[in-house]
Amino acid sequence: MGITILIVDDEENFRTNLEGILTPLGYEVIGVGTLSEAREILAKGIGDVVLLDVQLPDGYGPNLLYETPQLPHRPPVIQITGYPDIEIAVEAMKNGAQDFLIKPIKVEQLEQSLNRAVEIVKMHRELSMFRDSQKNSVQFVAGNSKAMQRVLMQAERAAYASVSVLITGETGVGKDVLAQYIYSIGTRKSKTYVPINCAAIQSTMLESELFGHESGAFTGADKRKHGLMETADGGVLFLDEISSMPLDMQAKLLRAIESRAFRRVGGNNLINVDVQVIAASNRNLLEMIEKEQFRQDLYYRLKVVDLHIPPLRERKNDIPELVGFFIKHKNAKMGVNIESISPRAMEALMEYNWPGNIRELSNAIESAMLFCDTGVIDSYDLPLNIAKE
Repeated sequence: MGITILIVDDEENFRTNLEGILTPLGYEVIGVGTLSEAREILAKGIGDVVLLDVQLPDGYGPNLLYETPQLPHRPPVIQITGYPDIEIAVEAMKNGAQDFLIKPIKVEQLEQSLNRAVEIVKMHRELSMFRDSQKNSVQFVAGNSKAMQRVLMQAERAAYASVSVLITGETGVGKDVLAQYIYSIGTRKSKTYVPINCAAIQSTMLESELFGHESGAFTGADKRKHGLMETADGGVLFLDEISSMPLDMQAKLLRAIESRAFRRVGGNNLINVDVQVIAASNRNLLEMIEKEQFRQDLYYRLKVVDLHIPPLRERKNDIPELVGFFIKHKNAKMGVNIESISPRAMEALMEYNWPGNIRELSNAIESAMLFCDTGVIDSYDLPLNIAKE
C-alpha cells in the first residue's frame, strides 16, 4: 500500500534529510515550505501523513490541525518543532495531532510515529473501500438456465475460497460483471478491486503498470511508481483480456502469482503481496497454447476455478429476467418510469440472435426506454435491427 508523506517545513535541508530517510523505507515524499503550499496539495487529496512544523513563513503551523479533519481523507498530522515547549505539544495533541516530535528527530522515533500514523491511514482506506463496495455492490443476474446456475454456484464458492478464477466467454457476455460479483460477495470485499485491461495497454508498458517501477528505471521514470498488483494487495486483481498479454509478461505474472512476490521494474527488493487473481478471455486459450501463444503453466495456474459464460443466443430463456433487471436499474439512472414490456416486443427480443450478447441487450433496452412514451416498451421502441414487424 503506497503512503505519501507531506513534509511542511521551511528548512530545505531538513526536508531533504527527511526525504533521504523516508524514501528508502518505501514512502513517497513531498516537501513544501509554506502553509499555503500545503493547503493546495491537501486540497487535491494528496498526502496520507503530514509532518508539520510549528513556525512557518506564512502562518502558525498548528492552525492546519483545524482544517485537516474536514478533508475527505483526513491525514494524520505529526507536529514537529525545534523548540521543546510542553504547552505547544499539549495544544497540538488536544487539537488532533497524532504525535509530537522534537528536532533533531531520532530516526527510530520517527519510524515508530509513522507506523502508528500509517495504521490510521490503512483503517480509513479500508472503511472507505467497504462503504464504496456496499454502495456499488454488483448484482450478477444468472437467469434460470442450468448452465448459468452452475456458473453462479461455482463463482460463489470461488469467492468464499479466494482462489484464482478464469472466466471465458464471447465479448459482451458479462465477464467483467461476474468478476466484480465474485469480489463483492467474497472474503476480500472490504479491500481493493483493481481491474486492468491487458489489451488496452502497450506491451512495453504492461510490466510497469502491473508491477510498478523505481525512479530512473527507464527514460521518463522520474519517480517511483506503485504497480496495480501492489495496489490490489489484500484484494482482487482482475486481468481482463489476459490473452493479449505477451509471453514474457506471462512468465513474470506466473512467478508473481506462485511466489506472491515481485520486484518493481528497476528494483531489487521483493515486494510481498496477497492478491486473488481473476482473469478473463474472449479467446480460446487452449488453441493459443497449441500455437505457443499462451503459456500452459499460467493457464492451469489461473483456472483453479474455470467459469465459462455461454453466449446469450444459447440461453434465451434468461432474456425475460435480464430485461426486467435492466428496466428496474435503468429507470433510476435515466429518470423514467417504464413499467413493463409488451408481448410483441418480448417476442422480438427472444427471436433476435444477439451477436453482442448481454451488452447489446442492455443497450437495446436503454434505447427502447429512451423512446418509449407509454410506460410499456413496444416493438416499435426497439432498435430497427431487433424490432419484429
